[in-house]
Amino acid sequence: MYKMKTFLKINFFFLLVLIFACNNFQYKATNRFYKKQAATLIKEISAKPFPVVDTINNINAPQWVGTTNFDLRKPNFVVIHHTAQNSCEETLRTFTLERTKVSAHYVICKDGTVHHMLNDYFRAWHGGVAKWGNATDINSSSIGIEIDNNGHEPFEPKQIESLLNLLNKLKVKYKIPEANFIGHADIAPTRKDDPNIYFPWSLLAKKGFGIWFEPNTAISLPYNLSIPYALALVGYDVKDTTAAIIAFKRHFRQDSTALVTEADKSVLAQIIQKKLGLPASNSQPK
Repeated sequence: MYKMKTFLKINFFFLLVLIFACNNFQYKATNRFYKKQAATLIKEISAKPFPVVDTINNINAPQWVGTTNFDLRKPNFVVIHHTAQNSCEETLRTFTLERTKVSAHYVICKDGTVHHMLNDYFRAWHGGVAKWGNATDINSSSIGIEIDNNGHEPFEPKQIESLLNLLNKLKVKYKIPEANFIGHADIAPTRKDDPNIYFPWSLLAKKGFGIWFEPNTAISLPYNLSIPYALALVGYDVKDTTAAIIAFKRHFRQDSTALVTEADKSVLAQIIQKKLGLPASNSQPK
């Protein structure tokens, strides 16, 4: 009998601890906000399309006719960031404060833990003012992944392992093109520098996420193709040429200088050849 009472007391104690822990979950309130906001958005996309008035005769359609052929819009880019903060917990906190106006779909901690903070079909606020090729609203067409890193250190092997697993799932599910795995600095070269030069872009490319080339002395830019125009062909916003050069070199050369070498030109030529199908040339002016 005594043992039974002791057993019940112990179990009751642990039950109280569990209830206390659940009631004091740090993100309980922000999770409720998420569910409420998600419900609002679901209600909006489920609503019947609004009527359009004929602009010539000012006539409404007599009745609404909904098409049978549609599905969800899908992300077409993955943008990789480093958090520029000192811990994963700090980033989770930042992304759950309304006043920060910043978020991402995924956060990867140093131990490899992946936090899926936002449904992939929702629009995260991760890119800011950005441009890649003709795309100017990157947030509406991309998934944002933040990796816990202060911006000045190598990335942990467990983080990269988790990242590769995640990228594979996203690529297969949404059929994201190989070349559309890019960095924050690629789309916002005047404002951002992430992920830093330690990020293993070459490893990602070997796995099918992004493109990568080593310099090849047999391949260079045509002599009449300017560096700004070449960078624009890749996708960079070249309003600030120096910033675009540094962003290109940070990603594809793991260097943060603005000097363009012959090796850099070779890599740039190969990217254009791969991405746009344009023949690279090593011809020089005579």
